[in-house]
Amino acid sequence: MEVDDVSVREQLFHNKVRETFICVLLFTCLYILSYVILTHFKKNADYITTDDIEDATVNKIVLWLCTFTLSVAVCAVLLLPISILSNEVLLTFPHSYYMQWLNGSLIHGLWNLVFLFSNLSLVFLMPFAYFFTESEGFVGCKKGVMARVYETAVVLLLLTLLVLGMVWVGVALLNNTARESLYDMWECYLPYLYSAISLFGVLLLLLCTPFGLSRMFSVTGSLLVKPRLLENVEVEMNCAAFEEASLSRKLNSGSTSCRITVNVEPLRMQFLSVQAKRIALEMRRRASPWQRNLFYPLAMLLLLALTVVCVLMVCFHVLELLFDDAAMPRGMGDPRLGTASFSMFGSLGAAVQVVLILYLMVSSVVGFYSSPLFTFLLPHTQDTNLTQIIGNCVSLLVLSSALPVFSRTLGITRFDLLGDFGRYNWLGNFHIVFLYNILFAGLTSACLINTLTWTVQRELIRAFGLHKLPLTVSRTTIPLKLLLANGLSKIQ
Repeated sequence: MEVDDVSVREQLFHNKVRETFICVLLFTCLYILSYVILTHFKKNADYITTDDIEDATVNKIVLWLCTFTLSVAVCAVLLLPISILSNEVLLTFPHSYYMQWLNGSLIHGLWNLVFLFSNLSLVFLMPFAYFFTESEGFVGCKKGVMARVYETAVVLLLLTLLVLGMVWVGVALLNNTARESLYDMWECYLPYLYSAISLFGVLLLLLCTPFGLSRMFSVTGSLLVKPRLLENVEVEMNCAAFEEASLSRKLNSGSTSCRITVNVEPLRMQFLSVQAKRIALEMRRRASPWQRNLFYPLAMLLLLALTVVCVLMVCFHVLELLFDDAAMPRGMGDPRLGTASFSMFGSLGAAVQVVLILYLMVSSVVGFYSSPLFTFLLPHTQDTNLTQIIGNCVSLLVLSSALPVFSRTLGITRFDLLGDFGRYNWLGNFHIVFLYNILFAGLTSACLINTLTWTVQRELIRAFGLHKLPLTVSRTTIPLKLLLANGLSKIQ
């Protein structure tokens, strides 16, 4: 009997070591990827050309903290796809020797680690990184990195006490009770704080994702070559080349003459704009017919299909919420992977769920950076300072950590939330979940209809050459006969 107990303990120890090794390996790969991404956008002057060794050390430490936060955000995005695909793999190969490492304990531990690190980054690491960059040390103390660390720690401690005090007052006002013990703070106040952070992230996704779904069409269209619809690219490229040559001569004459130096800067901006237009037209002319006439329509149809499927799944989930209590998002203590598929269509439905989850995340990021409130955070290659990097890491972590709750609340997947992700207080409120689904379906439908109608109108106006009309002529007052006559003349 003792031999059996020893063998069981050894087996559990080996499983724990294996799961730890897999998590460390996954996080190391994501950390390297995040570091490459941040070094691609960071401003080199903050890290290389800094003369002060102290500032250079601070910048490197802040970069490491931002890299850790970004890697946690990427891991949070991959939580649901990894969990869904792991379940399908175990269903396909239930007795495979090479799949023994893939089990519910590994997935559950991964969810707990992501929850822990995401809250650690949001509450401590990113505020510490921001205050660390702004700190200079206390007055009268010896200057150095440790002096800035002490000042940052004191400021962060005061901020933590302020936030906990506000949460304590809010809970006391809601429940009409005041809890005083440290255990009650751990069991009551911190879950309220986590629920507030998750609710903010889910609301941010509600605002950014519908707008991002509509913006995906224009962003994808700018990356692909559009088909030639009643357009003569050769004529437009020749006009752009002539205009570019004319502006170039004006710039050359302006640099040698002192009388027109005031107009050099506007001419330079206009020259760069015309040059970019001419390069884009050359790319369109060199594109193959397959690239022009096949890739662009297929990409637009794929985006439209994914968006429509998302809206239909949310509408179906609204009906499920009215008649089935199991449709409500809830936590799952012990994940029993490999027992049943989380989609009624099997492995194909699970693959569609993974694609939709990643598509919603990309759309939310596009909508976030396209919003007028957050355009100042948009990173630029080799020209993003430390404050912008910290803001981007915090924003991406808020969006990604709310993605599992967001996907489960909308019914994109039936995979229940694991670990502390399922302990949020507002998840059990039917009215919040139902209203959230209605708002998402309505906002997405409105943004999609608005985007499609305006896109079709803009492309028709551009194809018929009406975008070249002077601003004093209203395009809405153009008769239909003139529009058709102009189009037929171009076809002929």
